[in-house]
Amino acid sequence: MGTLLRPRPPAARVAVAAPLPVASSSAAHVAAAGGRGASSFPRRVSVAVFGPPSTQVLATRWRRRDTVVRSGVAAAAAGEPTRALSDLPVTSRVRGVCFYMVTAVAAIFLFVAMVAVHPLVLLFDRYRRRAQHYIAKIWATLTISMFYKLEVEGMENLPPNSSPAVYVANHQSFLDIYTLLTLGRCFKFISKTSIFMFPIIGWAMYLLGVIPLRRMDSRSQLDCLKRCVDLVSKGASVFFFPEGTRSKDGKLGVFKRGAFSVATKTGAPVIPITLIGTGRLMPSGMEGILNSGSVKVIIHQPIKGNDPEKLCSEARNVIADTLLRHGYGVH
Repeated sequence: MGTLLRPRPPAARVAVAAPLPVASSSAAHVAAAGGRGASSFPRRVSVAVFGPPSTQVLATRWRRRDTVVRSGVAAAAAGEPTRALSDLPVTSRVRGVCFYMVTAVAAIFLFVAMVAVHPLVLLFDRYRRRAQHYIAKIWATLTISMFYKLEVEGMENLPPNSSPAVYVANHQSFLDIYTLLTLGRCFKFISKTSIFMFPIIGWAMYLLGVIPLRRMDSRSQLDCLKRCVDLVSKGASVFFFPEGTRSKDGKLGVFKRGAFSVATKTGAPVIPITLIGTGRLMPSGMEGILNSGSVKVIIHQPIKGNDPEKLCSEARNVIADTLLRHGYGVH
């Protein structure tokens, strides 16, 4: 009787109470089989394999499951599969390539027309260059009509080509120039001198009478303003982006006073224009893509005055208020 009632060794109880967190698959097979060779593995290893997961492991599993569920709900709420998000940049890049192919082919043929009429333009319309601008309008219209819808509001606020004016607008995208050329007004843009070196496009800019500017060069800036004053005095119109560069975040930046100084010195009206949507189609710094969408141009009533600072503030406030109403930000 004494032999039958002898308790088990205490080491076995220790093995059950403290299972190892990791066990090999071979130990599990041996423990499950209960067959020969089980004595070669420690008893507590077999018990550890079948022990319950720790509280930390369970919490990690639930966090992962919750993350997956939340991600699925968010994707369903968005109404688009995850694959569509990865395909969107590819589609935009293809559209961008097609856009540049169309504009390049159209530019080649229309540039020939510009060269053909240029002698007559210099003889009879040296400053406005209406024939060149008409060709540029055809080029811009052909290009953008295949890729995005354009809506123009306030065409009645545009002065005729025979009346000089100073046009100003917010600057969001490379598409701004294409969009503005479709308005059919003979205004002279201001562009970096490096752009004039581009084949076809740069040469066409020269024929249009675009004004070159070397950035960060105060003397070039002064010469540019003098040339603008001279053109407006002779009946031509000029176009400024008072922010000086394209907005990086889509918000309206601070206006510089150069355009408004030209207006006060010549007595020409300032025509504020708000561009909406170009930055979403082709964001600044991402000129290789073209997203789908539409663009809206809002032409505001002319502003006149003798104080450049006041003109600058009024024009910016008009454009800023319009952008805010359409969900855009302002610095």
